[in-house]
Amino acid sequence: MSKLRSQSGRITFNGFIRGFIQVMIVVVLIAILAVLAIPRFMDANVRANEAEAKAVLKQIYTLERVYRQDNGTFTSVLADIGFTTPADSRYIYSIITAGKNTFKATARPDGTDDDLITTWSINEEGYIY
Repeated sequence: MSKLRSQSGRITFNGFIRGFIQVMIVVVLIAILAVLAIPRFMDANVRANEAEAKAVLKQIYTLERVYRQDNGTFTSVLADIGFTTPADSRYIYSIITAGKNTFKATARPDGTDDDLITTWSINEEGYIY
């Protein structure tokens, strides 16, 4: 602190500039870290939401298999298999096709999250695409 002050106890202009430059360097470093970290955080959020969609599609697949075991065919009505959409889901789930040996269920973004653009599907073999 003695370097910033003159003999009379006042802050010198050179000391003020030196301190200001140090603060600006810290601000620039924080900005660089934020620029690097924010996109990664956003990607992680999208991946988490997509993982939720895939997990729910696997649940629909399992429920459809049980329904087919009991009824001899797949159903195109989610309520028939006892499925209800999770309350906080950002996807809309539906069964597109259903028959004796085939079905296709989809999870499509509900439009509330601009980062979610992928529609996911699952078929009777449990293949998610």
